[in-house]
Amino acid sequence: KPYICEVCNKAFTQLCTLKAHLRTHTKEKPYVCDVCYKTFSATCNLARHLRTHTKEKPYVCDVCGQAFTEGGSLTKHLRSHTKEKPYACIVCGKKFAARGIFTKHLRIHTREKPFACEICGKKFATRSTLKVHLRIHTKEKPYVCEVCETEFTQNSSLKEHLKLHANEKPFACEICKRAFTQAGNLRRHLLIHTKEKHYECEVCGKKFTQGGNLKKHSRIHTNEKPFACEICGKKFTTRSILKVHLRTHTKEKPYVCEVCETEFTQNSSLKEHLKLHANEKPFACEICKRAFTQAGNLRRHLLIHTKEKHYECEVCGNKFTQGGNLKKHSRIHTNEKPFACEICGKKFTTRSILKVHLRIHTKEKPYVCEVCETEFTQNSSLKEHLKLHANEKAFACEICKKAFIQARTLKRHLLIHTKEKPYECEVCGNKFAQGGNLKRHLRIHTREKHHVCEVCGKKFTESGNLKKHLRIHTKEKPFACEVCGKKFTESGNLKKHLRIHTKEKPFACEICGKKFTTKSTIKVHLRIHTKEKPYVCDVCETEFTQNSSLKEHLKLHANEKPFSCEICKKSFTQAGNLRRHLLIHTKEKPYDCEVCGKKFTQGGNLKYNLLVHTNEKPFACEICKKAFTNTNNLRRHLLVHTNEKPFACEFCRKGFTRFYTLRRHLLIHTRKNLMSVKKVEKIHSK
Repeated sequence: KPYICEVCNKAFTQLCTLKAHLRTHTKEKPYVCDVCYKTFSATCNLARHLRTHTKEKPYVCDVCGQAFTEGGSLTKHLRSHTKEKPYACIVCGKKFAARGIFTKHLRIHTREKPFACEICGKKFATRSTLKVHLRIHTKEKPYVCEVCETEFTQNSSLKEHLKLHANEKPFACEICKRAFTQAGNLRRHLLIHTKEKHYECEVCGKKFTQGGNLKKHSRIHTNEKPFACEICGKKFTTRSILKVHLRTHTKEKPYVCEVCETEFTQNSSLKEHLKLHANEKPFACEICKRAFTQAGNLRRHLLIHTKEKHYECEVCGNKFTQGGNLKKHSRIHTNEKPFACEICGKKFTTRSILKVHLRIHTKEKPYVCEVCETEFTQNSSLKEHLKLHANEKAFACEICKKAFIQARTLKRHLLIHTKEKPYECEVCGNKFAQGGNLKRHLRIHTREKHHVCEVCGKKFTESGNLKKHLRIHTKEKPFACEVCGKKFTESGNLKKHLRIHTKEKPFACEICGKKFTTKSTIKVHLRIHTKEKPYVCDVCETEFTQNSSLKEHLKLHANEKPFSCEICKKSFTQAGNLRRHLLIHTKEKPYDCEVCGKKFTQGGNLKYNLLVHTNEKPFACEICKKAFTNTNNLRRHLLVHTNEKPFACEFCRKGFTRFYTLRRHLLIHTRKNLMSVKKVEKIHSK
């Protein structure tokens, strides 16, 4: 082939063929049809085109009588009778009857894509594929279903769609009799029976029954994402994942549970959910009779009985019953995270963790507590929650007999007895009992905050803190008090709350022996002994033991009242004060005292009133034991011990524990300061 194209290096046997080829680069089309004025790059193409106008078909098949406009078309056709396939692929040995189909096939091996889209630059192996692709840009859908008027970009898609109306499944499997709408689906199905896997990944050696599956798999290595969302621009490796992603925009949940009407974006999520209702466990262990919902779970379970651990980690020596578990474990050492979320880009070590993560985006919570109807994204979270109802603590410490709900909690607890701290910080020398604690500690030095809230953008050093934070947005409170029913976002808050009922006070002051329910309360109490007041007002330099006291004090300077009544325009420093004020306008007093008949706008006021009748004083000062009917009185009393004086005189800077004492004091200053008195009264009236 002596004639070579200088643009693409393609070789030709004749000069005229090279000249015609060069016109594909120059876009030159000098030959014009006299009938429709269509232009062509070669005379042979024009000659072929003219026969569409003359309807001339000079080439006739001697076998079946079919006529053709071109001799080449007749030659190809004759091979359908002779079964001749003269074009053989040297790579895979596959044979073809036509050169054009053979050329297209070769591009699978060469990865050649000569046809580029002029709009987006995407390349294709065939002109027909490019033609179909262009319809994405033009929004053209020329194939219309006559039954339901659904439009399609390809005729093949319309044909497949029509089978749904006809319920036609002409392709049946001879082994299991299952029927399919397409021959291709039957071919793919047959591979289940034959176990044939002809397609092997050159990177990792994984084998597949279909070329399409290998193609999808290869994108994991190449990071190719050819399917883009037209709404947000996000890219995906497969069309099916894009389809699921689009439901985050459309809010479509087409899979509905017939039992409880819970909706799902994916059929797999619905199937998993249905097993909860059916309590279906078809796979039973012959040794211990334990049943499972999936065959894979049974296989994994059987290894508990055999104790076989053939797979050993070369880095740390850990052994595993399954190769898959070793593979997952190895990612701890390599820091490999091959499973990426296609919505936010976050990467994960396992597909199962990614699956759980996706529920943050889809808002799916398929695991429901039958006792209190609390919903969870993971089955493990539901199981842990159920232990709160059952009060089950299966894991006991052999040293101190303390019991725990989870094995890992017991494992952490045992380090208290052994005093073992094998993990040391290279920066400051601090030692830790667990690797996770060291990892968290290191973020203090690096200031790393990898975990980002997708709702408000807040960043966290730990995934656990992000998980807790997300409950602010989801309003999820999975931890319920069995005594009074109050719910909490964190187990720690529930634990603290339970001490109200149990009267437990595990934190004792080493100076005076006083006991407290929480560590934070004892921390504040210790400031009485140390005289420490770390919270200082920038305006008047008044010092406070607690941040809450400083915040309350700052409102005096700022005169800040962000909560306004729409009826009388009166403003308040707190939302709770506004809510209470609104009851003045509604005249509503739904709380009735059974003793004296007095009515109240709030349940809290009724509660205080009842204490007058019972002479009950449930709020006791932890320092001097003096009791009070409400928390406000107790709070004011505590200022006696802390020596805090949040109400300061603007004239002489003298401090007072109560506002009305300040008001009396202001009158000492001359009458000309009455306006200042009124100003302060206005500030403190709320």
